[in-house]
Amino acid sequence: MIQSTPPTTGERCEHSSHSPASFGARRGVLAAAKAALSAAALAACAALSGLAVLSASPAQAQTYPSKPIILVVGFAAGGPTDIVARSLAQSMSKTLGQVVNVDNRPGAGATIAGNLVAKAAPDGYMLFIHHNGMATAPALYRKLPFNPLNDFEFIGQAVDVPMTLIGRADLPANNLTELVAWIKANQQKVNLANAGLGAVSHLCGTLFQQTIATDLTTVPFNGTAPALTALLGGHVDVLCDQTTQTIPHISAGKVKLFGVTTKGRIGALPNTPSLHEQGLRDFEVVVWHGMYAPKGTPKPVIEKLTAALQSALKDPEVAKRMKDLGAEITPVAKQTPEGLRPHLAAEIDKWGKVIRAAGQYAD
Repeated sequence: MIQSTPPTTGERCEHSSHSPASFGARRGVLAAAKAALSAAALAACAALSGLAVLSASPAQAQTYPSKPIILVVGFAAGGPTDIVARSLAQSMSKTLGQVVNVDNRPGAGATIAGNLVAKAAPDGYMLFIHHNGMATAPALYRKLPFNPLNDFEFIGQAVDVPMTLIGRADLPANNLTELVAWIKANQQKVNLANAGLGAVSHLCGTLFQQTIATDLTTVPFNGTAPALTALLGGHVDVLCDQTTQTIPHISAGKVKLFGVTTKGRIGALPNTPSLHEQGLRDFEVVVWHGMYAPKGTPKPVIEKLTAALQSALKDPEVAKRMKDLGAEITPVAKQTPEGLRPHLAAEIDKWGKVIRAAGQYAD
Protein backbone atom coordinates (compact mmCIF):
# COMPACT_ATOMS: atom_id res chain seq x y z
CA MET A 1 0.00 0.00 0.00
CA ILE A 2 1.31 3.46 -0.93
CA GLN A 3 1.15 6.00 1.91
CA SER A 4 1.66 9.80 1.84
CA THR A 5 3.76 11.31 4.68
CA PRO A 6 2.58 14.75 5.89
CA PRO A 7 5.19 17.55 5.84
CA THR A 8 7.02 18.48 9.01
CA THR A 9 6.73 21.96 10.60
CA GLY A 10 10.17 23.02 9.37
CA GLU A 11 9.48 22.24 5.73
CA ARG A 12 9.08 25.08 3.27
CA CYS A 13 5.58 25.85 2.08
CA GLU A 14 6.23 24.84 -1.54
CA HIS A 15 6.94 21.35 -0.36
CA SER A 16 3.80 21.21 1.70
CA SER A 17 0.94 19.00 0.70
CA HIS A 18 -1.11 22.18 0.58
CA SER A 19 1.00 23.61 -2.24
CA PRO A 20 -0.87 23.33 -5.60
CA ALA A 21 2.30 22.38 -7.51
CA SER A 22 3.33 19.87 -4.87
CA PHE A 23 -0.17 18.43 -4.78
CA GLY A 24 -0.21 17.83 -8.55
CA ALA A 25 3.21 16.18 -8.51
CA ARG A 26 2.28 14.02 -5.55
CA ARG A 27 -0.97 12.95 -7.28
CA GLY A 28 1.00 12.00 -10.42
CA VAL A 29 3.36 9.80 -8.39
CA LEU A 30 0.43 8.08 -6.74
CA ALA A 31 -1.29 7.49 -10.10
CA ALA A 32 1.88 6.00 -11.59
CA ALA A 33 2.37 3.73 -8.60
CA LYS A 34 -1.24 2.58 -8.79
CA ALA A 35 -0.88 1.85 -12.52
CA ALA A 36 2.29 -0.13 -11.89
CA LEU A 37 0.54 -2.21 -9.26
CA SER A 38 -2.43 -2.81 -11.58
CA ALA A 39 -0.11 -3.93 -14.36
CA ALA A 40 1.70 -6.27 -11.99
CA ALA A 41 -1.60 -7.70 -10.80
CA LEU A 42 -2.78 -8.27 -14.36
CA ALA A 43 0.49 -9.98 -15.25
CA ALA A 44 0.17 -12.21 -12.20
CA CYS A 45 -3.40 -13.11 -13.15
CA ALA A 46 -2.33 -13.89 -16.70
CA ALA A 47 0.44 -16.12 -15.43
CA LEU A 48 -1.97 -17.94 -13.15
CA SER A 49 -4.44 -18.32 -16.01
CA GLY A 50 -1.69 -19.80 -18.15
CA LEU A 51 -0.87 -22.25 -15.42
CA ALA A 52 -4.54 -23.12 -15.14
CA VAL A 53 -4.74 -23.83 -18.88
CA LEU A 54 -1.62 -25.96 -18.78
CA SER A 55 -2.89 -27.97 -15.85
CA ALA A 56 -6.46 -28.37 -17.19
CA SER A 57 -5.78 -31.49 -19.24
CA PRO A 58 -4.04 -33.49 -16.49
CA ALA A 59 -6.71 -32.46 -14.00
CA GLN A 60 -9.43 -33.41 -16.42
CA ALA A 61 -7.75 -36.75 -17.06
CA GLN A 62 -7.66 -37.47 -13.32
CA THR A 63 -11.42 -37.06 -12.99
CA TYR A 64 -12.27 -38.59 -16.38
CA PRO A 65 -14.85 -39.82 -16.99
CA SER A 66 -17.30 -37.81 -14.90
CA LYS A 67 -20.31 -38.21 -17.19
CA PRO A 68 -21.66 -40.66 -19.82
CA ILE A 69 -19.63 -41.26 -22.97
CA ILE A 70 -21.06 -41.42 -26.48
CA LEU A 71 -19.75 -44.04 -28.92
CA VAL A 72 -20.82 -43.04 -32.43
CA VAL A 73 -21.56 -45.73 -35.03
CA GLY A 74 -21.97 -44.71 -38.66
CA PHE A 75 -24.46 -47.45 -39.46
CA ALA A 76 -27.98 -48.43 -38.50
CA ALA A 77 -28.78 -50.31 -35.31
CA GLY A 78 -28.65 -54.07 -35.67
CA GLY A 79 -25.93 -54.14 -38.29
CA PRO A 80 -22.57 -55.91 -37.87
CA THR A 81 -20.62 -52.86 -36.64
CA ASP A 82 -23.45 -51.90 -34.30
CA ILE A 83 -23.38 -55.40 -32.77
CA VAL A 84 -19.65 -55.10 -32.12
CA ALA A 85 -20.01 -51.56 -30.75
CA ARG A 86 -22.76 -52.44 -28.29
CA SER A 87 -20.88 -55.46 -26.96
CA LEU A 88 -17.79 -53.34 -26.33
CA ALA A 89 -19.72 -50.38 -24.93
CA GLN A 90 -21.47 -52.51 -22.33
CA SER A 91 -18.20 -53.94 -21.05
CA MET A 92 -16.26 -50.67 -21.21
CA SER A 93 -18.95 -49.04 -19.07
CA LYS A 94 -18.05 -51.36 -16.22
CA THR A 95 -14.36 -50.46 -16.40
CA LEU A 96 -14.83 -46.71 -16.81
CA GLY A 97 -17.55 -46.37 -14.20
CA GLN A 98 -19.74 -44.40 -16.60
CA VAL A 99 -22.29 -45.50 -19.16
CA VAL A 100 -21.04 -45.72 -22.74
CA ASN A 101 -24.04 -45.02 -24.97
CA VAL A 102 -24.08 -46.08 -28.62
CA ASP A 103 -25.32 -43.36 -30.96
CA ASN A 104 -26.21 -44.53 -34.49
CA ARG A 105 -25.57 -41.88 -37.16
CA PRO A 106 -25.94 -43.74 -40.48
CA GLY A 107 -25.32 -42.21 -43.88
CA ALA A 108 -22.66 -41.61 -46.55
CA GLY A 109 -20.61 -44.67 -45.64
CA ALA A 110 -20.20 -43.47 -42.04
CA THR A 111 -18.49 -40.26 -43.16
CA ILE A 112 -21.26 -38.21 -41.50
CA ALA A 113 -20.50 -39.92 -38.20
CA GLY A 114 -16.76 -39.59 -38.72
CA ASN A 115 -17.00 -35.87 -39.40
CA LEU A 116 -19.18 -35.39 -36.33
CA VAL A 117 -16.56 -36.95 -34.07
CA ALA A 118 -13.62 -35.27 -35.83
CA LYS A 119 -15.19 -31.88 -35.07
CA ALA A 120 -16.26 -32.76 -31.49
CA ALA A 121 -14.63 -31.41 -28.34
CA PRO A 122 -11.40 -33.33 -27.62
CA ASP A 123 -12.42 -34.32 -24.10
CA GLY A 124 -13.01 -38.06 -24.44
CA TYR A 125 -16.80 -37.90 -24.24
CA MET A 126 -17.48 -38.58 -27.92
CA LEU A 127 -15.77 -41.53 -29.59
CA PHE A 128 -15.99 -43.21 -32.98
CA ILE A 129 -15.91 -46.87 -33.96
CA HIS A 130 -15.51 -47.74 -37.62
CA HIS A 131 -14.45 -50.65 -39.79
CA ASN A 132 -12.44 -50.79 -43.04
CA GLY A 133 -14.46 -47.83 -44.27
CA MET A 134 -12.05 -45.59 -42.37
CA ALA A 135 -9.37 -46.75 -44.82
CA THR A 136 -11.45 -46.65 -48.00
CA ALA A 137 -13.03 -43.24 -47.44
CA PRO A 138 -10.00 -41.21 -48.68
CA ALA A 139 -10.22 -42.91 -52.09
CA LEU A 140 -14.01 -43.19 -52.33
CA TYR A 141 -14.74 -39.61 -51.29
CA ARG A 142 -12.75 -37.04 -53.20
CA LYS A 143 -14.15 -34.29 -50.94
CA LEU A 144 -13.84 -36.07 -47.62
CA PRO A 145 -14.39 -33.51 -44.81
CA PHE A 146 -11.84 -35.11 -42.50
CA ASN A 147 -8.48 -36.86 -42.69
CA PRO A 148 -8.55 -40.32 -41.06
CA LEU A 149 -4.86 -40.24 -40.17
CA ASN A 150 -4.58 -36.63 -39.02
CA ASP A 151 -7.91 -35.68 -37.45
CA PHE A 152 -8.21 -38.36 -34.77
CA GLU A 153 -6.43 -39.80 -31.78
CA PHE A 154 -6.17 -43.58 -31.97
CA ILE A 155 -7.50 -45.74 -29.14
CA GLY A 156 -6.96 -49.24 -30.52
CA GLN A 157 -8.06 -51.97 -32.86
CA ALA A 158 -10.78 -54.24 -31.51
CA VAL A 159 -12.38 -57.06 -33.45
CA ASP A 160 -11.77 -58.68 -36.83
CA VAL A 161 -14.81 -60.10 -38.60
CA PRO A 162 -14.23 -62.50 -41.51
CA MET A 163 -16.54 -62.39 -44.49
CA THR A 164 -18.26 -65.18 -46.37
CA LEU A 165 -19.03 -65.52 -50.05
CA ILE A 166 -22.58 -66.84 -50.21
CA GLY A 167 -25.24 -67.44 -52.84
CA ARG A 168 -28.98 -67.99 -52.97
CA ALA A 169 -30.10 -71.41 -51.79
CA ASP A 170 -31.14 -72.66 -55.25
CA LEU A 171 -27.98 -71.56 -57.04
CA PRO A 172 -26.81 -74.41 -59.34
CA ALA A 173 -23.18 -74.19 -58.15
CA ASN A 174 -22.11 -76.12 -55.04
CA ASN A 175 -18.48 -75.03 -54.61
CA LEU A 176 -16.21 -72.17 -55.65
CA THR A 177 -14.98 -73.85 -58.85
CA GLU A 178 -18.55 -74.46 -59.99
CA LEU A 179 -19.56 -70.94 -58.95
CA VAL A 180 -16.84 -69.26 -61.02
CA ALA A 181 -17.68 -71.44 -64.02
CA TRP A 182 -21.39 -70.64 -63.67
CA ILE A 183 -20.66 -66.92 -63.32
CA LYS A 184 -18.54 -66.85 -66.47
CA ALA A 185 -21.18 -68.78 -68.40
CA ASN A 186 -23.98 -66.49 -67.25
CA GLN A 187 -22.10 -63.24 -66.79
CA GLN A 188 -24.86 -60.97 -68.15
CA LYS A 189 -27.49 -62.54 -65.90
CA VAL A 190 -25.62 -62.74 -62.59
CA ASN A 191 -26.46 -60.17 -59.90
CA LEU A 192 -23.90 -59.42 -57.21
CA ALA A 193 -25.47 -57.64 -54.23
CA ASN A 194 -23.75 -55.29 -51.79
CA ALA A 195 -24.69 -53.04 -48.89
CA GLY A 196 -24.01 -49.83 -50.79
CA LEU A 197 -21.12 -48.04 -52.42
CA GLY A 198 -18.12 -48.07 -50.11
CA ALA A 199 -19.47 -50.80 -47.84
CA VAL A 200 -17.09 -53.67 -47.14
CA SER A 201 -19.44 -56.00 -49.02
CA HIS A 202 -19.01 -53.71 -52.03
CA LEU A 203 -15.21 -53.79 -51.69
CA CYS A 204 -15.20 -57.55 -51.27
CA GLY A 205 -17.37 -57.96 -54.36
CA THR A 206 -15.15 -55.59 -56.33
CA LEU A 207 -12.03 -57.54 -55.37
CA PHE A 208 -13.81 -60.81 -56.26
CA GLN A 209 -14.64 -59.52 -59.75
CA GLN A 210 -11.08 -58.32 -60.27
CA THR A 211 -9.66 -61.66 -59.07
CA ILE A 212 -11.81 -63.77 -61.42
CA ALA A 213 -11.45 -61.15 -64.20
CA THR A 214 -15.20 -60.92 -64.73
CA ASP A 215 -17.44 -57.88 -64.47
CA LEU A 216 -20.89 -58.49 -63.00
CA THR A 217 -24.06 -56.50 -62.56
CA THR A 218 -23.88 -55.13 -59.03
CA VAL A 219 -26.99 -54.31 -57.05
CA PRO A 220 -26.38 -51.86 -54.18
CA PHE A 221 -28.75 -51.82 -51.22
CA ASN A 222 -29.09 -49.39 -48.36
CA GLY A 223 -27.33 -51.57 -45.83
CA THR A 224 -26.41 -55.17 -45.17
CA ALA A 225 -29.81 -56.28 -43.88
CA PRO A 226 -31.79 -55.50 -47.07
CA ALA A 227 -29.03 -57.00 -49.25
CA LEU A 228 -29.16 -60.23 -47.27
CA THR A 229 -32.96 -60.22 -47.31
CA ALA A 230 -32.89 -59.95 -51.11
CA LEU A 231 -30.50 -62.91 -51.31
CA LEU A 232 -32.67 -64.99 -48.97
CA GLY A 233 -35.65 -64.19 -51.18
CA GLY A 234 -33.80 -65.28 -54.31
CA HIS A 235 -33.88 -61.81 -55.88
CA VAL A 236 -30.08 -61.60 -56.22
CA ASP A 237 -27.52 -64.33 -56.77
CA VAL A 238 -24.35 -63.70 -54.80
CA LEU A 239 -23.30 -61.64 -51.79
CA CYS A 240 -20.11 -61.12 -49.81
CA ASP A 241 -21.09 -60.45 -46.18
CA GLN A 242 -19.79 -60.62 -42.63
CA THR A 243 -20.05 -63.75 -40.52
CA THR A 244 -21.89 -61.73 -37.86
CA GLN A 245 -24.79 -61.64 -40.31
CA THR A 246 -24.47 -64.84 -42.33
CA ILE A 247 -23.66 -67.64 -39.88
CA PRO A 248 -27.26 -68.08 -38.62
CA HIS A 249 -28.50 -68.42 -42.22
CA ILE A 250 -25.61 -70.70 -43.16
CA SER A 251 -26.40 -72.96 -40.20
CA ALA A 252 -30.08 -73.01 -41.18
CA GLY A 253 -29.24 -73.97 -44.77
CA LYS A 254 -30.91 -70.85 -46.16
CA VAL A 255 -27.91 -69.84 -48.29
CA LYS A 256 -25.06 -71.60 -50.07
CA LEU A 257 -21.58 -71.03 -48.67
CA PHE A 258 -18.64 -70.93 -51.08
CA GLY A 259 -15.83 -69.92 -48.76
CA VAL A 260 -14.49 -67.51 -46.16
CA THR A 261 -12.41 -64.47 -47.03
CA THR A 262 -9.55 -65.04 -44.60
CA LYS A 263 -6.41 -66.80 -45.81
CA GLY A 264 -7.01 -69.66 -43.41
CA ARG A 265 -10.10 -71.28 -41.96
CA ILE A 266 -11.98 -69.75 -39.06
CA GLY A 267 -13.11 -71.30 -35.79
CA ALA A 268 -16.79 -70.60 -36.39
CA LEU A 269 -16.72 -72.49 -39.72
CA PRO A 270 -13.87 -75.00 -39.35
CA ASN A 271 -14.97 -77.20 -42.25
CA THR A 272 -15.25 -74.36 -44.74
CA PRO A 273 -12.15 -73.72 -46.86
CA SER A 274 -11.06 -70.15 -47.53
CA LEU A 275 -11.22 -68.66 -51.00
CA HIS A 276 -7.42 -68.49 -50.85
CA GLU A 277 -7.25 -72.25 -50.26
CA GLN A 278 -9.56 -72.84 -53.21
CA GLY A 279 -7.40 -71.01 -55.71
CA LEU A 280 -8.10 -67.29 -55.32
CA ARG A 281 -4.53 -66.60 -54.31
CA ASP A 282 -4.00 -63.96 -51.62
CA PHE A 283 -7.70 -63.13 -51.54
CA GLU A 284 -8.23 -61.67 -48.09
CA VAL A 285 -10.93 -59.34 -46.81
CA VAL A 286 -11.31 -59.01 -43.07
CA VAL A 287 -13.60 -56.45 -41.51
CA TRP A 288 -11.45 -54.89 -38.81
CA HIS A 289 -12.79 -52.37 -36.30
CA GLY A 290 -10.90 -49.47 -34.76
CA MET A 291 -11.85 -46.97 -32.06
CA TYR A 292 -11.00 -43.26 -32.30
CA ALA A 293 -11.31 -39.95 -30.42
CA PRO A 294 -11.09 -36.35 -31.70
CA LYS A 295 -7.62 -34.98 -32.34
CA GLY A 296 -6.19 -33.30 -29.26
CA THR A 297 -7.84 -35.57 -26.71
CA PRO A 298 -5.37 -35.64 -23.76
CA LYS A 299 -3.04 -38.61 -23.72
CA PRO A 300 -4.06 -39.70 -20.19
CA VAL A 301 -7.67 -39.89 -21.38
CA ILE A 302 -6.65 -41.97 -24.40
CA GLU A 303 -4.70 -44.27 -22.09
CA LYS A 304 -7.81 -44.81 -19.93
CA LEU A 305 -9.90 -45.56 -23.00
CA THR A 306 -7.32 -47.97 -24.38
CA ALA A 307 -7.20 -49.79 -21.06
CA ALA A 308 -11.01 -49.99 -21.01
CA LEU A 309 -11.05 -51.36 -24.56
CA GLN A 310 -8.45 -53.98 -23.69
CA SER A 311 -10.42 -54.95 -20.60
CA ALA A 312 -13.56 -55.36 -22.70
CA LEU A 313 -11.73 -57.60 -25.16
CA LYS A 314 -10.73 -59.83 -22.23
CA ASP A 315 -14.30 -59.97 -20.94
CA PRO A 316 -15.52 -63.61 -21.21
CA GLU A 317 -19.00 -62.45 -22.21
CA VAL A 318 -17.63 -60.30 -25.05
CA ALA A 319 -15.29 -63.09 -26.16
CA LYS A 320 -18.13 -65.61 -26.30
CA ARG A 321 -20.40 -63.20 -28.15
CA MET A 322 -17.73 -62.51 -30.74
CA LYS A 323 -16.87 -66.19 -31.14
CA ASP A 324 -20.51 -67.11 -31.71
CA LEU A 325 -20.65 -64.51 -34.47
CA GLY A 326 -17.44 -65.68 -36.10
CA ALA A 327 -15.56 -62.55 -35.05
CA GLU A 328 -12.02 -62.75 -33.75
CA ILE A 329 -10.50 -60.52 -31.09
CA THR A 330 -7.33 -58.84 -32.32
CA PRO A 331 -3.96 -59.55 -30.67
CA VAL A 332 -3.12 -57.35 -27.67
CA ALA A 333 -0.36 -55.57 -29.62
CA LYS A 334 -3.02 -54.20 -31.99
CA GLN A 335 -5.32 -53.09 -29.19
CA THR A 336 -3.31 -49.87 -28.84
CA PRO A 337 -2.88 -46.54 -30.65
CA GLU A 338 0.51 -47.79 -31.88
CA GLY A 339 -1.13 -50.92 -33.27
CA LEU A 340 -4.03 -49.18 -34.99
CA ARG A 341 -2.31 -46.26 -36.73
CA PRO A 342 0.11 -48.20 -39.00
CA HIS A 343 -2.63 -50.73 -39.79
CA LEU A 344 -4.94 -47.95 -40.97
CA ALA A 345 -2.16 -46.43 -43.07
CA ALA A 346 -1.46 -49.78 -44.76
CA GLU A 347 -5.17 -50.36 -45.42
CA ILE A 348 -5.56 -46.90 -46.97
CA ASP A 349 -2.79 -47.81 -49.40
CA LYS A 350 -4.22 -51.27 -50.16
CA TRP A 351 -7.82 -50.29 -50.82
CA GLY A 352 -6.91 -47.06 -52.58
CA LYS A 353 -5.39 -49.15 -55.37
CA VAL A 354 -8.48 -51.38 -55.64
CA ILE A 355 -10.89 -48.44 -55.72
CA ARG A 356 -8.88 -46.47 -58.26
CA ALA A 357 -8.65 -49.56 -60.49
CA ALA A 358 -12.44 -49.94 -60.32
CA GLY A 359 -12.94 -46.24 -61.03
CA GLN A 360 -15.93 -46.00 -58.69
CA TYR A 361 -16.37 -43.05 -56.35
CA ALA A 362 -19.01 -42.04 -53.85
CA ASP A 363 -19.06 -38.31 -54.69
